[in-house]
Amino acid sequence: MTDKPRSHGRLSISASLTPRDLMDAPARLKGAWTAKVVTLFPEAFPGVLGLSLTGKALEEGLWSLETVDLRTFGKGKHKNVDDTPAGGGAGMVLRPDVMGAALDQAQAGTPSDRARWPVIYLSPRGRPFTQETAKRLSQADGVTLICGRFEGLDERVLEEYAVEEVSLGDFVLTGGEIAAQALIDSAVRLIPRVLGNQVSTEDESFSDGLLEHPQYTRPAVWKGRAIPDILLSGHHAKIADWRRAMAERLTKERRPDLWRAYCERHGRDPDGDQEL
Repeated sequence: MTDKPRSHGRLSISASLTPRDLMDAPARLKGAWTAKVVTLFPEAFPGVLGLSLTGKALEEGLWSLETVDLRTFGKGKHKNVDDTPAGGGAGMVLRPDVMGAALDQAQAGTPSDRARWPVIYLSPRGRPFTQETAKRLSQADGVTLICGRFEGLDERVLEEYAVEEVSLGDFVLTGGEIAAQALIDSAVRLIPRVLGNQVSTEDESFSDGLLEHPQYTRPAVWKGRAIPDILLSGHHAKIADWRRAMAERLTKERRPDLWRAYCERHGRDPDGDQEL
């Protein structure tokens, strides 16, 4: 018999509780968006997800977090979860029978429709994670995340469970736990009521395919640098135009790939200001 996955739903909670205490909660709130994480390090969760607005939303049951400890499904006296790569080579590979057993437990009671409940492996060879992906995940019932270790995961698991591979960028981490927390955070903040001001998610980087415009606040002058006059004018239409122009300029300068895609959607010439 294996240990039940740790979970978090609605709690009666005091300020003295630590993020780790949140994982000892009862079963998740019915209907709450849920992230299930298959990991060798369940103690890494909730981590930063237990802080700030995501942590508050976790307390209030707006979303739920469960971990499935991969080690409990390991083989032999030492609960081995990996073995040498077929065909030779350096490193170790996560075993399909071990991961399959963990996924079977994680998927119990969840929809088989991958649109409603995606299963994602955090992998440097996956498709790049974007704001659109975060939005798609936030609109599902939940998500199961596989945190890789060692040289990777047996390919047969990806095929058998229709696993989607996602990458946070062109770099390699020692494991998928940090990437999993980043992915969960980006999706959870899009769940209604989590941020408290849903308008803020509509006017931030990538929401319209552009980087966000520069932000300023008091004091009006700091170390000889003043807030642009337009932002203090009170003319909301002109402020909106300025912000849009700055967002476009920054995107064109810093992310030519995003700028080309934006221009294509809006029928604009990426090398000029005129419409195509």
